[in-house]
Amino acid sequence: MRREQLFLTDMLEAAESIRRFLQGVDRAGFIDDELRQSAVLQKLTLIGEAAARLPEEFRERHPEVKWRSAIGLRNVAVHEYFSINWETIWYTATEDVPMLREQTAHILAAEFSEQADTDERD
Repeated sequence: MRREQLFLTDMLEAAESIRRFLQGVDRAGFIDDELRQSAVLQKLTLIGEAAARLPEEFRERHPEVKWRSAIGLRNVAVHEYFSINWETIWYTATEDVPMLREQTAHILAAEFSEQADTDERD
């Protein structure tokens, strides 16, 4: 189960990075900022990659999380880069990612908090 914890932690950290990248930025500012777009897209790609590496059984235990959407966005970013819609990326980063951050934090606390306590004592 430690692998799941690491992937979830990667997702949580990427979501937090996206929050920081977009702090104080509106949609128009994001659409006009190639550097910020690249940074957000890289973190969304990381989220999708980590989600894809979670076992199917684990994802099925947490149907509240949009795993397939995260994985699908990663696939578009990697394989169909020129078809990226930056409005969709903005929406995903500002609407879906905050929810994902909460869900991921909840799963980590519910399933791995005892393990973290044990690891700290070792």
